[in-house]
Amino acid sequence: MKKINFSLADRLRKKEKKIRVYLIIFFIVGIAGFSLPITSNFFTHLTPFALLLCVIALVIFHETENHKKSLLIFILIYIAGFLVEVAGVTSGFIFGNYNYGRGLGIKLFDTPLIIGLNWIFLVYCTGIIVSSFPVNNTLKILSASLLMVFYDLVLEQIAPALDMWEFEGGYAPVQNYISWLLISLIFHLSVRSSGIKSENRMAGFVFILQLAFFVSLFIIQRFTK
Repeated sequence: MKKINFSLADRLRKKEKKIRVYLIIFFIVGIAGFSLPITSNFFTHLTPFALLLCVIALVIFHETENHKKSLLIFILIYIAGFLVEVAGVTSGFIFGNYNYGRGLGIKLFDTPLIIGLNWIFLVYCTGIIVSSFPVNNTLKILSASLLMVFYDLVLEQIAPALDMWEFEGGYAPVQNYISWLLISLIFHLSVRSSGIKSENRMAGFVFILQLAFFVSLFIIQRFTK
């Protein structure tokens, strides 16, 4: 596998343990910041930067034989993911009736621009995680897609409190999770069909770190109500 040939990235790869520690500290500070009423509003605006930080870590440790092809695929996923969200929030037909808050930053057509990057993050991380599973490609695609649905299930519990988005009635309908599964299947099938093979030592770590972050906030919110 070819690594991204940037001298800075090469130097940073040698500091993998430190980067992991820094990310853990960053998210611990985030948990504390969101949990304290005096700082929660400020930290709400930092949510997009947390995702960007994780994506930067993934870029540093990304290894593939075809960087141009993988870049093209993920640009297409960004565009498709963003357009699906625009259609979803506009019509209510795809995921149900919901609206985005301020937590994910700048919006276009009432949809945060960073939401497409979130789709890339999830497709990439879950694809890397299941790549080592001793199963055929069909089961890998299904497993990765179910991981994405699980991630969304966790995130839905805390998203309104983080001012990311909120569904009508306060809860995401079953329709949301069915759509997530179908869209995830399409994205993972596209990546697998493209023949792109990637490796990334950081993918599983940042995926679990993000999940732990949201679970921690959910637990704190429950106990402090």
